[in-house]
Amino acid sequence: MATVFTVLADTKADAAADLTRLCQLLGLQPLGEPSAVLGRGRWMARAVPAERPAGVEQSA
Repeated sequence: MATVFTVLADTKADAAADLTRLCQLLGLQPLGEPSAVLGRGRWMARAVPAERPAGVEQSA
């Protein structure tokens, strides 16, 4: 897993909504539910590029 996209937000709901939008726009796959960032009072959600079928070229 070379690239991980991260969203930081003030609420769990905002983190989830923003990550969903990012995933739809960039073809990403979420890495679970948003989690609390200890000591910061913020929420973090992460996603990675979705798996591509074998034989499909990736643009540079």
